[in-house]
Amino acid sequence: MTRRRTASRGLAVLLALVAALPVGVAGAVPVPPAPGPLGELVPGVAPGPAQPWSVDTPDQALPPAVYTPSADEEAVEPRSAVPGTYALVEYVPLGEAVAWVSCTRKAGPYQRQVERWLGLRVDGRQSTADCRAIRAFQVRQGIEPAIGFAGPVTWSRMRYLSARTNPNAAGMCPVRNHPVACVDLSRQLMWVQKGRTVVFGAVPIRSGRTGYRTRAGWHTIYWRHKNHWSTLYNTPMPYSQFFSGGQAFHGVYGSLHTAVGSMGCVNLTVGDARRLWGVLKKGDRVFVWGRRPGT
Repeated sequence: MTRRRTASRGLAVLLALVAALPVGVAGAVPVPPAPGPLGELVPGVAPGPAQPWSVDTPDQALPPAVYTPSADEEAVEPRSAVPGTYALVEYVPLGEAVAWVSCTRKAGPYQRQVERWLGLRVDGRQSTADCRAIRAFQVRQGIEPAIGFAGPVTWSRMRYLSARTNPNAAGMCPVRNHPVACVDLSRQLMWVQKGRTVVFGAVPIRSGRTGYRTRAGWHTIYWRHKNHWSTLYNTPMPYSQFFSGGQAFHGVYGSLHTAVGSMGCVNLTVGDARRLWGVLKKGDRVFVWGRRPGT
């Protein structure tokens, strides 16, 4: 009990400090409001040494200066993300995180969607049975804290699992006899298909926030830069594949599951961005549709 109380106090202090960080101060990473009727949600577990409170990795908002990288530059592989970077940390009400509850009584912002996915009674209200079922799913998927809160990370994971075998079941991405990189903003997923065959993905993404939405429609990959750095923010954008002005597919060294989106790019884990680098090439087509939740 003492250990739990100490952890709870430590988490409460940490959350308070993070929430108090002012926007615009170097190194400050404010906890953003998450979607839903509960107002502000916070990451439900404290970060490890390699996983800070991740809100956003800035992108190359403006079109980059295009050039041909040298062979020496191309030979350098961007570093991998440290273990734990992409841990599935659910956003929960602050009080639930501090209290260290085992099973929440609160309905999350995605309560109805999660209930439907799990085959529960869809009423949008949290019951003991709902909490147990949601919590069991979270434990199986490694989502923390596993307290049965139907938050954005839990719902995102369900969307991903549903799309793995046939991401284009709804036929939203046009079928062509050449590769098409499909970007579904509504589900925050992307994949590559050639004809009706999926050759990459589906994988989770993070697209543009309000005011910096990832542009919908047809695009073409016009420049690929394996070791690109944002000239606006001096931030790495590994395995960048630009398809619309400054918008590109690229890896990020922080969580994809944040309440705000990117600055317009389609963010992936570094591992997924590395694999996508080997699938696409200059001139390949990209099709974007839908709308990121909350934008």
